[in-house]
Amino acid sequence: MADLSIYILPLMIIGIILAGIIKKVPVYEEFVEGAKDGFKVSVSIIPYLVAIIVGISMFKASGAIDLISNAIGGLMQKLSIPVDIIPIMITRSLSGSATLGLFSDIVTTHGTECYTTKLAAIMVGSSETTFYVLAVYFGSIGIKKYRYALLTGIIADITGIILAILVARVFFLASIL
Repeated sequence: MADLSIYILPLMIIGIILAGIIKKVPVYEEFVEGAKDGFKVSVSIIPYLVAIIVGISMFKASGAIDLISNAIGGLMQKLSIPVDIIPIMITRSLSGSATLGLFSDIVTTHGTECYTTKLAAIMVGSSETTFYVLAVYFGSIGIKKYRYALLTGIIADITGIILAILVARVFFLASIL
């Protein structure tokens, strides 16, 4: 299987080129046109990327994450949820790179075998960067009304957080107790 996986991508590319030649499609010219369209899309999403990056930076620099962590820290401790997880819960919907930075800090602080690290890993993998997706993908195709997509994304993120906590408890917390 490992040997086959090495050849799949080159075989797909050759297959696409051969299909284009058989159908008498100017393959190279179509490829160049697609690249031009991709460049246009890349340029059109730059304002949305800048907006989301500035917003995330302002949110982090304002101390809002620490304020929220302090406000709900007591409740989290009562629910047996590590307080170090709160920043990941807050930033995951906003920025994947910020969340990975926070996750890296948790791994460095607690080690790889700690319940907090395992919960953080599940949480990072079980949610999406909703606001980034809305800003970049919806912005690139000009969708202006995304209220229901935003609501659905936030509900999915909250569901992912809750299920990550439950899964971590089932698989990892029981072995600690």
